[in-house]
Amino acid sequence: MDLKLKPFDFASAVARAGLAQDGTPLARARPVAKGDFQTAMADAVKSVSDAQLKSTQMQRELQLDNPSVSLEDTMIAMQKSQIGFQATLSVRNRLVQAYTDIMNMQV
Repeated sequence: MDLKLKPFDFASAVARAGLAQDGTPLARARPVAKGDFQTAMADAVKSVSDAQLKSTQMQRELQLDNPSVSLEDTMIAMQKSQIGFQATLSVRNRLVQAYTDIMNMQV
């Protein structure tokens, strides 16, 4: 068996990773505009809500013996919605704690 190795092409590897030759990202992040945090939070809550609705629908279909819905997919959807809800709840608790800390500061 004749095994030949190709030389490593650093330039193409960096380009595939989306980086410049010096390792900096090619695409710059857009500047954060006013109200972006509110939009991001609303989108996050909506995506968690959608995941919970999908999970509930899959549970219902599984209980009705729908052959196109598997137990594994249903369990994964349930876990995704639970993790998303826990993360959202954690962010909410941190925000409330930060607000309370700010309100209790001496001026």
